[in-house]
Amino acid sequence: MSRIISLVAVVVVAFVAVTAISLPTVLHKAGLHPDYHGDKAGPLPGKRALIVTTSHDVLALPGESGGEPTGVMASEFTHPYYNFLEAGLEVDMASIKGGQIPVDPQTLRYMVRTQEDERYLSDSVLLAKVKHSIPVADIDFAQYDIVFLSGGWGAAYDLGQSEILAQKITDAYYSDRAPLIGGVCHGVLGLINAEDRNGNLLIAGRKMTGVTDKQIKELGIEVTPLHPETELRRAGVQFEAQTAFRDFFATHTVVDEEKRFVTGQNQNSGHTTAQAMLSVLATRR
Repeated sequence: MSRIISLVAVVVVAFVAVTAISLPTVLHKAGLHPDYHGDKAGPLPGKRALIVTTSHDVLALPGESGGEPTGVMASEFTHPYYNFLEAGLEVDMASIKGGQIPVDPQTLRYMVRTQEDERYLSDSVLLAKVKHSIPVADIDFAQYDIVFLSGGWGAAYDLGQSEILAQKITDAYYSDRAPLIGGVCHGVLGLINAEDRNGNLLIAGRKMTGVTDKQIKELGIEVTPLHPETELRRAGVQFEAQTAFRDFFATHTVVDEEKRFVTGQNQNSGHTTAQAMLSVLATRR
């Protein structure tokens, strides 16, 4: 009998081990962090990109200080960062408050960690940029060709609430350099309060995307103060998105008709959104 129990234990342990090892592949094949197979833009020497992230690091009800650690989703800054870098752009990292950017530890776990995330963890240059990010208030967005807003749960607490960020987006939009502006997932919340010269919302009437209300409900994380689909629709955006058996495995990227705003649906959209921005930028030369 003891031999049978031991054999069963070995089989169970082996099954768990095989499942754990294969889980990243299973998730990837289901649609998580799809590979990019399109044409890549570049080289674009002399161009600059700015990646903006959250400074908020706790997942909790607004006003509460306790909760699970959160921040920016790793892939939502590593994917655009390396796409921009490999296209020859100079890339800076900024956050709402500056200093250490909180990276959601769950997004660096084995089962969801990407090649770009692995590269980041051993990249002393990017690690330093994340540790010493530039405060949004100290940056002239008009000096960049691309402004990319990364998401993650933390972004729901400060990107859409930042008056400074909204003003920086407005100033950049009307600047001579006319940078491409956009982002993915919760990052698009940083666009909702930017205004045009007549005091109207800058994104009203434009085609855009962001993480869906459906995905948020499916993940069961609804405590955050702002939800991108809801807020974009409230701002008058023509909201677009793809769906799947779970929206966590869907992806979509939208370039507005003016080709000034490029937005991605969620954590799966970093590559395509970054490359779409680079492609538009390449046509300006």
